[in-house]
Amino acid sequence: MPQVHINLLAVLAAAVANMIIGSVWYSPSVFGKTWMGLIGKRVEDMKGGAGPAYAAAFVVALILAYVLAHFVGYTQAYSLGQGIQLGFWVWLGFVATTSTGDYIFAGRPRQLYFINNGYHLVTLLVNGALLSAWR
Repeated sequence: MPQVHINLLAVLAAAVANMIIGSVWYSPSVFGKTWMGLIGKRVEDMKGGAGPAYAAAFVVALILAYVLAHFVGYTQAYSLGQGIQLGFWVWLGFVATTSTGDYIFAGRPRQLYFINNGYHLVTLLVNGALLSAWR
């Protein structure tokens, strides 16, 4: 496998971008209220003790960005457009497809699938763009 240069500062920035996008995406003014209703939670249920969940989400965002940075290097996607395209194909091939079975077999609402996978699509597009442009 070819060696690729990973810009760790870009990986960190991509993980931070994921957290920012998530805070907006799941805010009450965007999809938060609908999302909470679909998962059977109330605002009161979400308060307190969120620190460990946010820490875990940040670690996951770091891993995602680090692995995507490898894909950027392997595919030599070194422009903004190529990074966006890479983010889309990674989302379609690895996220949208693998999560489909979970929603189908668990009987989860289609709307929940679109909210969650929409978030992943946006983050992968942004991360692909950021990691490709900032090598």
